[in-house]
Amino acid sequence: MFAWLSDLTERERRTMTACFGGWALDALDVQIFSFVIPSLLALWHISTGQAGLLGTITLLVSAFGGWIAGALSDRWGRVRVLQITIVWYAFFTFLCGFAQDFNQLFIFRALQGLGFGGEWAAGAVLMGEVIQDRYRGRAVGLVQSGWAVGWGSAAMLYTLLIAVLPEEYAWRTLFWIGLAPAALVFWIRRFIHEPEIRRDQPPPVSFMHIFSALRPPHLSITWRVVMMVTGAQGGGYALAVWLPTYLKTVRGISAIGTGGYTMVLILGAFFGFITGAYLADGIGRKSTFMLSAIGSVVLTLVYLFAPIGNDWFLPVGFLLGFVSLIMFSPMGSFMTELYPTAVRGTGQGFCYNAGRGIGALFPALVGFLATRLGLTMAIAIFSLAAYGIMIAALLMLPETRGRSLLSLEQASGG
Repeated sequence: MFAWLSDLTERERRTMTACFGGWALDALDVQIFSFVIPSLLALWHISTGQAGLLGTITLLVSAFGGWIAGALSDRWGRVRVLQITIVWYAFFTFLCGFAQDFNQLFIFRALQGLGFGGEWAAGAVLMGEVIQDRYRGRAVGLVQSGWAVGWGSAAMLYTLLIAVLPEEYAWRTLFWIGLAPAALVFWIRRFIHEPEIRRDQPPPVSFMHIFSALRPPHLSITWRVVMMVTGAQGGGYALAVWLPTYLKTVRGISAIGTGGYTMVLILGAFFGFITGAYLADGIGRKSTFMLSAIGSVVLTLVYLFAPIGNDWFLPVGFLLGFVSLIMFSPMGSFMTELYPTAVRGTGQGFCYNAGRGIGALFPALVGFLATRLGLTMAIAIFSLAAYGIMIAALLMLPETRGRSLLSLEQASGG
């Protein structure tokens, strides 16, 4: 299953390791908040709408962070921008643990989002350019599984800390641990270098380069990819951000039990990432996206509305995590194969993070609608609407499996 890894060069494997670590620690810092929500509702007496805003602001600002970081990676290099963004999001996650009220936490979460969005943009382009064409889909998808590792780490830390510390200290400690990713930068500085295809490309000379993906001939593909990512991110965030709260307040599961149930879904997500990595090269990027989107619709309905007891939530949660995260494995390679090198960082950074920014509205919308229709119905409405948007976009996008990056250079006249 992993024999192809032996065909990779040492440089390719080191790049995979660095990006895996970056995405795992990225997920750790961002997913911490989903476990903190019940504590903030109880200790600060904020509304579900305010909690949704705290979840949304990081994701919304990440759209600008990813766009800017993508453009800067075209100018300064993928590796340098990757290091800057990791230090940035780690530092502001750490500061979240010192927040004294809603307004302070809102500001720290917003600033965290700049680095959170930027790290994916720089890392995904770096991976796509370093890995050889025939293994790009599975390599980038395999590294994407680092998200599940980070998410699972957040769940385990939450379960441990909530069991041994008073609640008012446990949530702050979770955020303080978020400083850990900064240590990864020292390893990246020593072992990771710029892709050769990028070193041969002269850096852009104008600030207007940041808008290159929004102008012809790239505009047409850009808005369709943004639409696809919006659906994928919106559907995932509508459930993931509110899952611990849903399990605790709707299903009546204890705080410690919530961590366990979430871990089962995360375990499914991990295998979903791995499966998606192989499907991306096996059946193509588009078919993998579509399979995951349709499966997510079905399993979200089962998870929220089927008359099943909490015991059945474990296997159903595993399947939901498995199917819904398959769609994220091909995203990095898919977008890498849509843009030439000169605008790849800007295009990929804008598409993924603009979609994430719009999708970031969904947790807040769930929070506000939950006050009228209840949390279950609110999650269902916005999750299914998001996946519908994704499916519509996929019908308008091309297949890129097997596409050579050099062919993009020739087509663009580079």
